[in-house]
Amino acid sequence: MTAVLTDLQEDSGTWSLVSSAQSGDMAAFGALYRHYAPQVFGQCLTLTRDRVLAEDCTSETFVRALARMDSLRYRGIDIGAWLATIARNIVLDHLKSGRSRREVLTDENPETGAYEPQPDSIVLADIARAAVRAALDNLDPSRRHCLVLRFFHGYSVVETARMMNRTPGAVKALQHRAIRALAFDIPSDIKEFFGVS
Repeated sequence: MTAVLTDLQEDSGTWSLVSSAQSGDMAAFGALYRHYAPQVFGQCLTLTRDRVLAEDCTSETFVRALARMDSLRYRGIDIGAWLATIARNIVLDHLKSGRSRREVLTDENPETGAYEPQPDSIVLADIARAAVRAALDNLDPSRRHCLVLRFFHGYSVVETARMMNRTPGAVKALQHRAIRALAFDIPSDIKEFFGVS
């Protein structure tokens, strides 16, 4: 089956492409890539804040997805959620391993007139990000998954509910509890410094 995918509103169309890709149809996998690559890249960019690293993570996501395509089975969950999980794990691996650390040249700035944040702002933002990441890692998996889908991927409550096999009301309650737990786990001195109570 050779398919060009422009709109994946129907699960049957998506899973038809998955089935074809599992049978070795690279055009079907290419259609899945074209549809989901912008979403995966956006997620990676949000998590890394580094365009080059986000591009690398996006590529690696689809390489892993292709390698694992045979293990994928229909469970009523959008393929995008599966790819998002792979991407998140790749980004976390990069961040944990330190491969995301970059060398910053301070002796010259090729873009004259460009805004450069002050070193203390950079350090404080890094501390805040690390605190949020640590607090997110401490959440139970369902709460963490809910927040990732809602705020890192930008899914609506209804979409998140469908992907998590829950009702929208249950997702709202889970999101509320997850945010409260996340806020509780962030050190108070960091919250005070940034004016968050």
